[in-house]
Amino acid sequence: MQKWLYLIVAIISEVAATSALKSADGFTRFWPSCVVVAGYASAFYFLSLTLKTIPVGIAYAIWSGVGTALVVLVAWVFMGQKLDLPSVVGIVLIVTGVLVLNLFSKSEVH
Repeated sequence: MQKWLYLIVAIISEVAATSALKSADGFTRFWPSCVVVAGYASAFYFLSLTLKTIPVGIAYAIWSGVGTALVVLVAWVFMGQKLDLPSVVGIVLIVTGVLVLNLFSKSEVH
């Protein structure tokens, strides 16, 4: 169970860092830049802990897929990003791919 907690922390850290990139304004604003650096450092640290027990392909697929979907959600809710039908379909396909990997893949013992 701890491996999944590490992966969740890695995903949340990466989403926070990516979401703060726009506010960092090319690293010219101090506090948003701190969030970016700390978020990515935390994300990679916890992802490295995850990789001790979860195969890299599975962990990275979950990390990037769920992270992408969450960044889009944050951008939509907090930054006013508009989502059209193709973007929603694309996000659904990413999440579906992550689910297929987790539910049906023999790459990891479930």
